Amino acid sequence: MSQKTKGFNQSAEPPRGATRESAAAWRDGEVENNLTEALLQSKSSSKGTPPSNTVPYNCNNTEYFKLLRFGVDSLYLSYQGELFFEVQERLTRLKLLAQHPEADQQALAQYAIGDHIFEVKDKGSSIFPFVMEDGAFRISISRSGKKTPMAYVKLSSRYLCSITPSNAEKQLRKILNELGTLTDVAHVSRIDLCADFVSSENMESWDRRAWVTRAKKMNAHAVSEKFTGWSIGMGGNISCRLYNKLLEIQTSGRTDLLPLWKAAGRTENEPVWRVEFQFMREVLAQHGLISLDSVMANLNGLWSYAATEWLRLTLPNTDDQTRARWPIHPLWGYISSIDWAGDGGPLSRSFKATRIPEDNRIFSLGASSIASYMAKHSLTDFDDGIDRYMLDIFKYFHERGLFMGLSAEAYILEKVRLRAKEFNTLLNQSEAEQKRLETLEAAKEYRKAKGR
Repeated sequence: MSQKTKGFNQSAEPPRGATRESAAAWRDGEVENNLTEALLQSKSSSKGTPPSNTVPYNCNNTEYFKLLRFGVDSLYLSYQGELFFEVQERLTRLKLLAQHPEADQQALAQYAIGDHIFEVKDKGSSIFPFVMEDGAFRISISRSGKKTPMAYVKLSSRYLCSITPSNAEKQLRKILNELGTLTDVAHVSRIDLCADFVSSENMESWDRRAWVTRAKKMNAHAVSEKFTGWSIGMGGNISCRLYNKLLEIQTSGRTDLLPLWKAAGRTENEPVWRVEFQFMREVLAQHGLISLDSVMANLNGLWSYAATEWLRLTLPNTDDQTRARWPIHPLWGYISSIDWAGDGGPLSRSFKATRIPEDNRIFSLGASSIASYMAKHSLTDFDDGIDRYMLDIFKYFHERGLFMGLSAEAYILEKVRLRAKEFNTLLNQSEAEQKRLETLEAAKEYRKAKGR
């Protein structure tokens, strides 16, 4: 990870109100006494904003701050174009299948493109009536002939941990070219930039006055009386979250981050915090950043603007009523100085475009089911309990299948196909569907040949 180190001005004593860690960092020369104004300025839409890092720090003090990785966490793109008529017909039919009362018909609501098996949703919106999703992309699609964008796409954060945003967009464009004719480059509707780090700083050691910001909303968060982080400006065109990422992934299941943090130097049991800035289309456009290429070329400028002009964490000085003169907090000195022109860290090599739960979660559900069964029947012998459970669960499959006119095997396989659609792991196709797809493929090849 590339990080900038520059000279700094240092006062003799730390400001009043500094924590022990902050004071130590101050005396060691970790942070400037005064924050330099961010250099981000609006330019033409073609040039965007000049990259800038305005807050230097000593990158060698890993006892106080250790940067693990940084990058694009979420990305939302829109594409102008025209949906192919036959694709619209197919999506309409698949959406109706997703709404079908019979499970075997619902399982067929899938759209395969290359290595991606998308689930076609049963609902959309008035603007984008068709929605298809897998572990990499959530693609919302408008009808042909509309003035709205042909597609609005969310790239998953798991996917962006395994590939650069530019390469991810290239893969996405290949998929969209199978759905319609694109007429413009990708436009950014939203981008979230994040940095994961380990620090000895107590993230609850300051109060709200320490945040100097243009935002109106500010909240501290806790779960079961355990402090989890800060949120600032939520719902606005720019917002920021500083939160305990390790706690968050315990519920989200983002275990793909653990090996990346380990490769970057995290040791076991170290808490990991994330600072995350969200930029909406309105603020990007104000700085002339429309296309993905222009946004990616100006990540330093965006980060600098957010972390030095829009928001600062300071060490309040009760002797000075002018908050703009309050010195920057050591932690914020590190955060605001991240060099986005550098390498954000290793990428995950284990990504698959599926949405599968962890085995532990599945086994936990199974264990709960078995334990409930054994407790109900007062069974304490494990082998006997498992045997009786298996006999009764097969009996249940048989009875449910008989009620639906299916065998026990067909009943459970129907459930498997539904889960496969949800998890993007298996392609469920009837013989009629296969013939229909072959006809559509032939029509597409004919159209391409005719266009040459």
